[in-house]
Parts: sequence; structure tokens; C-alpha cells
Amino acid sequence: MDENTGVFSARRAVIPARTLRTDRWWLQPLLTVLGLGAFVIYATVRAFWGAAYWVPEHHYLTPFYSPCMSTACEPGSSHFGTLFDFPWFIPYAALSLPFLLGFRLTCYYYRKAYYRAFWFSPPACAVSEPHGKYTGETRLPLIIQNVHRYFFYAAFIVTLINTYDAILAFDGENGFGIGLGNIILVGNVVLLWGYTLSCHSCRHVTGGRLKNFAKHPTRYWLWTKVSKLNVRHMQFAWITLGSLVLTDFYVMLVASGVISDLRIIN
Repeated sequence: MDENTGVFSARRAVIPARTLRTDRWWLQPLLTVLGLGAFVIYATVRAFWGAAYWVPEHHYLTPFYSPCMSTACEPGSSHFGTLFDFPWFIPYAALSLPFLLGFRLTCYYYRKAYYRAFWFSPPACAVSEPHGKYTGETRLPLIIQNVHRYFFYAAFIVTLINTYDAILAFDGENGFGIGLGNIILVGNVVLLWGYTLSCHSCRHVTGGRLKNFAKHPTRYWLWTKVSKLNVRHMQFAWITLGSLVLTDFYVMLVASGVISDLRIIN
């Protein structure tokens, strides 16, 4: 951005204060840093832990290890086969985690959240940012944000895999059964579908580039449903972070023998 435009314009009134806002505008970016930071730390530790991710008795598989593709995966946890023995610095779910990370990093809501909270670009409305230049998403690395739609396709497939895992969990070693773990796994999948389908790219896939909705009633119907979900995209973005941690933490406790699964049927 030219130094003579925007907040640095010579024609702009000289305001020494960074902002005239008197409310706690810094609270939301602070909470975002704490929330996203906590999730990243937890998810990273668990992804590389390499243990307590599979409950063979009830066929519970944490989403952080799905699909488990290493030959070192516990017997029964590799629903789609294995590739080779991964070294310690490659997580067992290496086939899916990079795409899920890319989907979240390039998400329109998350971009707004971490641009403000981590880069102060800007930290809040009516609060000037400390940067003297602005190039938007036209240069590396931010130009990569434009591939979000392709990460959406990958995330859609991974959500299907998570759904398959949740269905398989109803058939444990003793046959069909329902436990608290099943409820948590299914609830997490439902929320993941809410986040995935409320994506702006999904809205574009269902109704984008149509010049006449009347000629495409099915796509119009889909577009209206996705549009209703889209207004809740921010809520799904945060709720699914919590549901992923809850699901993984519960499976970890059961798998490590700290607690027993609360069984409802069988």
C-alpha cells in the first residue's frame, strides 16, 4: 500500500492514539490466540504421540489418526490398508492431516481470525495495524490461500472417512453395541459435516456460476440449504475444534485404560 493512502495518508487527520475505542477491543484477538494456540499444541502432540488412538474392543479410532496408514498402526485400526512404516517425524495419518490443516488454514473465517489475532492485520475494527504496507493475498505465501476450494474437496473426502470410522465403531469385538464413545464419535462427525458443508467453497460448488436458478432447481435447492449453514460457519469452525479435542481425549482415556467406555447396549 502506498504510504500516502489509507491510514498513512497525508490528508488524514493526525490521531496520535492507535484507536479511539474505549471498549476491550483486544479481548477477542486475545481469546483467538489462546484458543487456536491451545488447539494447535494439543493436536500436534497427539498427532505425533503414536499411542492411545485405537480401542480394539469397541473399534474406536480417534480422528487425529484417521486413516491410519503406517504399518506400525495397531491391528484393526487401518481401515484402508497401510503404506509403509512411517518414521517418528511423520504422523500415522499423514495422508489426511496435511489436507485438513490446509483446509483450516485457508478457511475464510480462520483467515480473518488469525490475520487479526496473530498478525494484527488489523487487530480489530477502527484499530490501526502496525504494518506500513499491504499486498493482500497477491504474493507468496498468502497467494496460496486461493487454493482453498481444492482443500475443500480433500476435506470432504476425509469427513466421509471419519463418517465411515464412526459407523464401524458400532460393530465391536462383541458385535453391535452402543457406548458413550459411539455417541461422541457420531456427534463429532455431524459437527464436522456442518463445518465442511457450511464452507464458502461448498456454497460456490452448489450454486456458483449459475445465471438462472430457475433452470437448475436441484442446485438452487442445495444452494439455499448450504447458504443457511454458511451463516453459522464461524460457530462450526470453533465448535469442531472443541469436538475434535473431546473425541480424541475420550478415545485416548479409554485406549490407555484410564477409564472404561460407558456402555448403553452390549
